[in-house]
Order: sequence, then C-alpha cells, then structure tokens
Amino acid sequence: MVEILGETGLYDYVEFVAEYGPYDLYAFDDICRAAELHDLGTMIKVEQEPRSWIAQRAIGSGFESVLFSDSRGVEDARECLRIARPDTPEDGGTYGVASRRFTHAGYGGSMDYVQTLRDIVVVLMIEKHGAVESLEQIVELPIDMVQWGPSDYSMSVGKAGQGGSPEIKAVEKRVIETCLAAGVPPRAEIGGADGAKYYLDLGVRHFCIGTDVSILFNWWKANGDDLRKALDGD
Repeated sequence: MVEILGETGLYDYVEFVAEYGPYDLYAFDDICRAAELHDLGTMIKVEQEPRSWIAQRAIGSGFESVLFSDSRGVEDARECLRIARPDTPEDGGTYGVASRRFTHAGYGGSMDYVQTLRDIVVVLMIEKHGAVESLEQIVELPIDMVQWGPSDYSMSVGKAGQGGSPEIKAVEKRVIETCLAAGVPPRAEIGGADGAKYYLDLGVRHFCIGTDVSILFNWWKANGDDLRKALDGD
C-alpha cells in the first residue's frame, strides 16, 4: 500500500494508523523503507497506552511524525512531547540513545541523532472533553500540529454518534480557530477532496484523506451492489 501510494507522486506523507490494526516491529521498518524509496514522509498514530514504547520504537524505525491519540489535558500533551524529544537538558525529553534503524547502522547519541529527534513532528488528537477545555494552554506548548476527533469527543461529552451534529461541529470550528490563532496548524480528516472546501475556508491546509479499509469497502460495496442488480436483472 505504501509503495502504491508513493507511485502516485501526489502525497506528502503516508499515515500508519497503528491504533486500529495489528502489526509487528518488522512492519515499522518495512513501511519506512517503502516510503523512503518514494520520497514519502511517514506518520504513525499511536494509542494512549503503551504510547511511549510504540512511539519511540516507531521513531527508531524511521517514522518522521507521531500522532498521539487520547490526550486529556495539558499534562498529557507535555508527556507526548517528552516521548518524542531527546533526553537533553535543553529539550527535556525521554528519548535516550538507542541503536535503531534511524541511526543508519550507528549507535546513536550524536548531535545529528539529537537533531533528528528535535525534528520529529508531534501531532496531538484533540478529541476529549478535557483537551478541548484546556486547549488554550495546550497550544502554548511547542507542538507541531493538532487534529480534531469528533467521534471520541462526542462520546466523551455523552453524545456518542453525534460527531456531525451542529453542536459538535461548532466545537470543531472553535478548536480550529483557536489553533490557527496560536500559530498551531490544524489537520482535518476527510473522506475525499469534496470534503476539503469547508476546512479550506476556515484556513486549514493539512489533510488526512481516506483510509485503505474504507476505500476498499466503499468500492466493493458500490460495485458489488451494482453487479448484483445486473445479475438479478438477467
């Protein structure tokens, strides 16, 4: 899938949504190798636990960005930053020296190694009630990007399944405007290019477009339904 995406030459990076599917550590290396062959950036989405272990091993494999899910407040956001940043006095991170793929056969710990960790793009899902309530403090931190999560947010405020309701959309708009005002780029998740206009008008310039599972399901469903009707017509 990564190779096919890279062959299009149209995308800046590919996201591996590790939060939702099975994988092993070899997959991390393979995804990064395939992306690098096509000059394609890499992002991994990690779940709340064990986010430190998953994120640091993924960075070690070559992932250039980490999307942290389920942050519930300022301290959660700070912890996500510490996970991805080098363990130096000035950076205050927890990522120490490790001989992993991103060291290119070296042991790690050089200034280039430290700079690589400083350059990791840290993205936070804003999808919990507590994160929305403390958003002004979160965007003061040196995070690189945020992404709105309507499904989790609606569940966290007792309105499960209402992520597209006017009430929840109003919260999304407030989140986007708050981030833009603070100079933190927001990222929107859309199913296709048609969904971009609303966000473009708000000032959003970063998008996640489609997932392999939903793309395949929708194609199979639509075409299978059409073919079934054609067969029944005979």
